[in-house]
Amino acid sequence: MKLKKKILIHDIAKHLDVSIATVSLVLNGKAKEKRISDSLAEKVLKYVEEVGYKPNQLAKSLRTGKTHVIGLVVEDIANPFFATVAALIEKKLLARGYRIIYCSTNGDTAKTRDLLTMFQERHVDGYILALPDGVESDVRTLVRSGKPLILFDRELAGVLANAVVVDGEKGMYEATQHLLEQGFTSVAMVTLQAGQAQMQARLQGYSQAMQEWQLPEMVLELEFQQEREQIIHQMQAFCQANPTCNALLFATNYLGVYGLEAVNGLGRRIPEDLAIVSFDDNDLFRLYSPSITVVAQPLEAMAESIISTLLSALEGSQETGRITQLQLAPQLIVRESSIRVPQKARPRASRTKT
Repeated sequence: MKLKKKILIHDIAKHLDVSIATVSLVLNGKAKEKRISDSLAEKVLKYVEEVGYKPNQLAKSLRTGKTHVIGLVVEDIANPFFATVAALIEKKLLARGYRIIYCSTNGDTAKTRDLLTMFQERHVDGYILALPDGVESDVRTLVRSGKPLILFDRELAGVLANAVVVDGEKGMYEATQHLLEQGFTSVAMVTLQAGQAQMQARLQGYSQAMQEWQLPEMVLELEFQQEREQIIHQMQAFCQANPTCNALLFATNYLGVYGLEAVNGLGRRIPEDLAIVSFDDNDLFRLYSPSITVVAQPLEAMAESIISTLLSALEGSQETGRITQLQLAPQLIVRESSIRVPQKARPRASRTKT
């Protein structure tokens, strides 16, 4: 079987009797800028489509210095929060001609450094990063290199860079206030043993509300890299050690999902025995019975802000040296799991007439 000859830009130029430079300018969207007539540009594009010409991306990147590839690094791409944001980002960037390479750090500092090095070696055009602590110096080096970079979900201490985050302190404060106002006055929080800014902010929101009500705080801090069964066991042990606890706040959605399993295993009823609120929404929380109250992050707005900030830097419209830092507001979505169920009045004992 004879292989079909690959079409080169030289072949297109020869067939149309124009220069290679003209074809290249049209394909790179610079026809108007270089005063190439609309009719000629249309002729080139039509022929390119007919013959199915695909430009050599490696040669193009060497020529332009652009790979049109963005590196996206998150904690865990399987997490519904990161998966949803990544899908929104990819869809919108693909429409602008950029491709995405995804990677997960799993909270591992050494792995994170390796991923950042790999992206540098691949000459990605920009970075979208949600990183663990411990890589601040690596990110500062990236910032100094001049490559467009944006942090999201969490910032890094001492790193001045473009960032899009959600006001987790406000979100968890409002969630705690909601529980307290419903009459759940023994509220505990389940979070991660992490110095990450977003986790600390959520814990601070909870603490502030409890202090305002002059109530004792109860906090369970879990290690990040643990098996599901270990996490559930620790949650159950915590509930049993704190029998007065009548409400649980979870700092992230996967902890909330494990929390439902833990509570169910203890035979506790929601919300009669334990009210539940989770930071981050999840399809399961809407479908679960009773439905679960959440602090929802504005995923669409987050993705839009990340993309607009990154594209401004990539396409040169962001003022040199200017840093864009945005803080978006979360939304408390009240569902059945945090609504106080009125206690039914006990039936009065019947009196026998004498």
